[in-house]
Amino acid sequence: MKKKAVSMMLAAVCALSLCACGSKSAEPAAQAEPAAEAPAETEAAESASGTEEAPAGEKKVLKVAMECGYAPYNWTQPDDSNGAVPIQDSSDYAYGYDVMMAKHIAEQLGYELQIVKLDWDSLVPAVQSGTIDCVIAGQSITSERLEMVDFSEPYYYASIVGLVKSDGKYADAAGLSDLAGATCTSQLGTIWYDVCLPQIQDAEIQPAQESAPAMLVALESGRTDLIVTDMPTAMAACVAYPDMKLLDFTGTGDDFEVSEEEINIGISVQKGNKELLDGINSVLAGMTTDDYEKMMNEAISVQPLSE
Repeated sequence: MKKKAVSMMLAAVCALSLCACGSKSAEPAAQAEPAAEAPAETEAAESASGTEEAPAGEKKVLKVAMECGYAPYNWTQPDDSNGAVPIQDSSDYAYGYDVMMAKHIAEQLGYELQIVKLDWDSLVPAVQSGTIDCVIAGQSITSERLEMVDFSEPYYYASIVGLVKSDGKYADAAGLSDLAGATCTSQLGTIWYDVCLPQIQDAEIQPAQESAPAMLVALESGRTDLIVTDMPTAMAACVAYPDMKLLDFTGTGDDFEVSEEEINIGISVQKGNKELLDGINSVLAGMTTDDYEKMMNEAISVQPLSE
């Protein structure tokens, strides 16, 4: 009996040992590895969505870049009047048509909006690098830009016009041919400068200006006879500078020749960021041209007279 009892005890110990070994084999190293890789997966998901992943219970941040110096699309002001939004790393605020549109998109998609102020030439590189999520800054949807970034459907349609001094020699110009020989300039890196100015016969094309305000100052100061821009910018300029006159040759047969892609204004995102692009397009699909015009007219009505 004693031997039998000892044998039973040994059998029990062996059984327990086998169970313990089974426990260890049920926790393979392969299960621990995915947990270590979770941050990388999260990072990849954030990169694909194009927005910063927020802690649980908080909204994701949508970083939107613009010049904050291109009225009426966007400008800088010292306070939050009219619903202006703080500019990242600045005590100033941004407002204008682009900010109004950014606020609407962020609200509809459930994002927290962050405005980032960048120079015009830095906008596309910032989208490409993923430093910011999108650009809402009055960009034309050109084939050249489409090689570098993806664009939303147009969020505005902007015809091309001229601006002159109301007491200048070209104030009565009724068509493009009447601008022959004018000194002229526009903003760097725009179709206004690259495509439109060369269409003026015998034009004296001056160096491009770094920003929209700079080109307006060039005209106001008398350094140039003419600047070419789009309709909203010209309308806003005439409010800020009452001595300027808008020249619109639409329907005359003697107008600037531009393609549809050059007057369609879109929102750019990083190549392949389909989630954000689809989200933006879903918001724009619920708006009409009349909505855009109403928003733009409101922006013009509240723009500061000087920046």
